[in-house]
Amino acid sequence: MPEIRPALQELVIANRILANEGVLDGFGHVSIRNPENPERYFMSCSRGPQLVRLEDLIEFTLQGEPLNQNGRALYAERAIHGAIYAARPDVMAVCHNHSPSTIPFGVTGVSLRPILHVTATMGGDIPIWDIRDEFGDTNLLVREWTHGQSLARALGSRRVALMRGHGSVVAGASLREVVMTSVYLEVGAKLQLQAHSLSPNCVALSPGEIELCTDMAIGPNYPSLDRAWEYWCARAGFAGI
Repeated sequence: MPEIRPALQELVIANRILANEGVLDGFGHVSIRNPENPERYFMSCSRGPQLVRLEDLIEFTLQGEPLNQNGRALYAERAIHGAIYAARPDVMAVCHNHSPSTIPFGVTGVSLRPILHVTATMGGDIPIWDIRDEFGDTNLLVREWTHGQSLARALGSRRVALMRGHGSVVAGASLREVVMTSVYLEVGAKLQLQAHSLSPNCVALSPGEIELCTDMAIGPNYPSLDRAWEYWCARAGFAGI
């Protein structure tokens, strides 16, 4: 599909960036909606994100059925991606990760909030989805369509939802927006943990500041997103892209 090859190449780069920036490790995954068919999405076969190549990408239906598997192993938690795409026509990319600094905020009752301007894209109201609330004891993997639908409902119209004892999901209107939010979600969580070590009274961004800082980070009138993408590409070995 040469007409969408650039989008697929960017998905490969996003995998490498998110691994290089400590958001993904051997686990986690990122996907894009097919720009030519909203009922399909692309994601790698099951392998470490740092290793993903163009030939590893597979096209899926929203229900997670592979259209070109060719014997390759699949990620188990495809329902995360498909259910969010089904519920959110505005979403063009999704990342599920186990970003380590976010985990404490999913299990302690302490709310994760943006305290640095470039972390504003996480939003000021980050829900915590607990699979146990609806499905009892599980291995916490989002393997079933009903699991994915439940997570999508918790996410609602937001960019970010935490997953108790598991990680987070990030959704956005573009792949670069999702990468930006995912990277700075980890940065923001780490900074908040550091701030709490000094004082429990962290000053978070106000709703107005969140709106203005989000526009600065990913809005069309600022170069921030392209500038960050170029930097992350270079750090991941894709200089000049």
